[in-house]
Amino acid sequence: MDHHSLNQLLGQAVALHRQGRLAEAEAFYVRFLDRQPDHFDALHNLGIVKAQQQKHAEAERSISAALRIRPQSSEALSSLGNVLSAAKRHEEAIAAFDRAVALDRQNVGAWLNRGNALSGAKRYEEALASYDRALSLTPGNAAVHHNRGSILRELGRGEEALESIEQALALAPGYVAAYNSRGMVLIELGRFEEALANCRKAIELKPDYADAYHTMGGAFFALQRYGEAVRSYEKALAVKPDFVDAWVGAGDALHELGRLEAVNAYEKALAINPEIAKAWFGLGNVFFELRRFDDALAAYDRALAIGPDLKFGASVRLLAKLPLCDWRGFDAQARQILSGVRSGDAVCLPFALTIISSTPADQLRAAKLYIQDACPATKPFWRGEKYSHDRIRLAYLSADFHSHATAFLMAGMFEHHDRSRFETTALSYGPHVESDMRRRLQGSFDRFFDVRAQADWDVAVLIRRLEIDIAVDLKGLTGRARTGILARRAAPIQVSYLGYPGTMGADYIDYIIADRWIIPEQDRQWYSEKVVHLPDSYQANDSKRRIADRTPTRVEAGLLQTGFVFCSFNATYKIAPDIFSIWMRLLRAIDGSVLWLIEENAAAVDNLRREATEAGVSAERLIFAPKINNDAHLARHRLADLFLDTLPYNAHTTASDALWAGVPMLTCLGPTFAGRVGASLLHAVGLPELVTESLEEYEALALRLAQQPALLASLRAKLANNRTTCALFNTQRFTRHIEAAFTTMWEIQQCGEAPRSFAVTEDAGS
Repeated sequence: MDHHSLNQLLGQAVALHRQGRLAEAEAFYVRFLDRQPDHFDALHNLGIVKAQQQKHAEAERSISAALRIRPQSSEALSSLGNVLSAAKRHEEAIAAFDRAVALDRQNVGAWLNRGNALSGAKRYEEALASYDRALSLTPGNAAVHHNRGSILRELGRGEEALESIEQALALAPGYVAAYNSRGMVLIELGRFEEALANCRKAIELKPDYADAYHTMGGAFFALQRYGEAVRSYEKALAVKPDFVDAWVGAGDALHELGRLEAVNAYEKALAINPEIAKAWFGLGNVFFELRRFDDALAAYDRALAIGPDLKFGASVRLLAKLPLCDWRGFDAQARQILSGVRSGDAVCLPFALTIISSTPADQLRAAKLYIQDACPATKPFWRGEKYSHDRIRLAYLSADFHSHATAFLMAGMFEHHDRSRFETTALSYGPHVESDMRRRLQGSFDRFFDVRAQADWDVAVLIRRLEIDIAVDLKGLTGRARTGILARRAAPIQVSYLGYPGTMGADYIDYIIADRWIIPEQDRQWYSEKVVHLPDSYQANDSKRRIADRTPTRVEAGLLQTGFVFCSFNATYKIAPDIFSIWMRLLRAIDGSVLWLIEENAAAVDNLRREATEAGVSAERLIFAPKINNDAHLARHRLADLFLDTLPYNAHTTASDALWAGVPMLTCLGPTFAGRVGASLLHAVGLPELVTESLEEYEALALRLAQQPALLASLRAKLANNRTTCALFNTQRFTRHIEAAFTTMWEIQQCGEAPRSFAVTEDAGS
């Protein structure tokens, strides 16, 4: 083929390339190179075609061959950098771009794409400098402004990012990707409705734009409009079925909706890329809520192996591990979490610190770090207005208005509220499960709102519209809490009560209801809330709680016909290794004795029996009680001789269960709220002699009670005598005291004074 024909062949290849007819262009470049294999432009252009076809290895070979002919080509080095970036070989790409710009300082494309490679390598400050260099050469380049904005977003400089992206849109009003990027920045700035508008604009310009549907899903998720989020993610996946982030987003939204399809979404993401930490973490969260703790732990393990710095990951993993009574590495894991908290890192869900040995100072620090990170105060809905009502308006917020421990304790109090002085509202954001308890609760309030489907913003609007005087949060920093409602300062007075045994660390929670046992005077400094002391126990109880008339036989309950029965019906996550060691020593010391526990999951049964065997106790001496309805559960308590409390997290509702059923409980006073509840209850029931102040004293007294039947019988008789007369189970007395607390809070606020700590006297409300 003569020189003219060769030039024609190359010209055809270039023309086809420009038209985007890549396969045909490739064929012509190959034909040309068969005749002239060392032609720089043909090799370079063929490499670009291969890159456009996503054939990265072939593209690299072709461009590298071109560079062997002309190693000083800044343009070819830049093309090689692009190929290496596309293959996610970012450091090699950066080296190629560095050579390109060293040869030609005016190569705008190389500076731009060098910034992209640096971004891929997470070297964001250097990427920003590279984009700035590109802009100095071409200030009107919309792509550079856009990419610069993306980097500023990664650096957490949201307002600057927005400005840069808006410059890109001013230069190129049809720049689809910039609308999507602006949406992403607006989400991070909390401007969710504006983010949605930008996503819609991007989709208007490009209806099959998967990234914009994904960003839209994120905006809907942030607005807690989870159904719309799912639909947006589904639209992204219809365009791009292997869009891993969209599968993860769909999983997160489905999980919030309580739909088990979340598992399928996470598994789809992991089938595409098994190294997605967020997908494993999300899967763990679903399994955790299903109480499949062994599956949750396995998923969290995978998540943390991939992303060891996953936010709150170590504490969430611990929360999954403890219900299994899997204590391998427990001390080291607890130390790691405490160390992070003490270093000021937001590494721990505050609830996890209530379960491990910690101090009130640790718990305050963890709560503040969590609130600052996950639920900071927003612009308040209530702005100082004075309400004028005939009755004080109380709103109780909870996910537990059904057959739940909180409801078992509080149902009677709700019914005993003085309706001439208080107007009561329930805001329920938990499951709607028809039951006698649900119907009883619905009948005990003036107004009962099911707000499951409403976002925090909408619930806060409702509280403001109802002119609620006092909002009482019954969840605190526990699972499925909706702290974001209170973060909007929906009511003049906001109170934490019962659901969470510790400080919330939030400036927008004014008070915590306590007593002198769970928060002694010297510990008030470790609570961000003002502390209100009730005169007896802080814990509400329902004097109408029914106990089944029939007590099962020991055989029916799975117990031996004879022998001393120690019991602890606490959730298994509360059983700490040192407490269990004491229990095993007690079993060894008391012949024929057994330890009666709740059967929560098969793994915990196996692990506890293994621990017993290793402690020299026959596994058969651990008896596991299956879960049954509450009336029957209370009745079977009568078969127990002594209830053994746990530490550092005491029995709470389960302690009241035992005492109401007539079983003496032995507790050890801990350093934090969660470990002082047993003392509070025992003082209120008239059995302070069962409160010990060290584990040595606890063990010694348990042994003495088991060895001296007459002493234990006297305590049992005292409890039976006190049961119907003591403060603990006097629902009417308790209600008058908590109403006195609410009234004092209201009076302080009405006088324009700041919240302050105070104590309710015994005669208050009488």
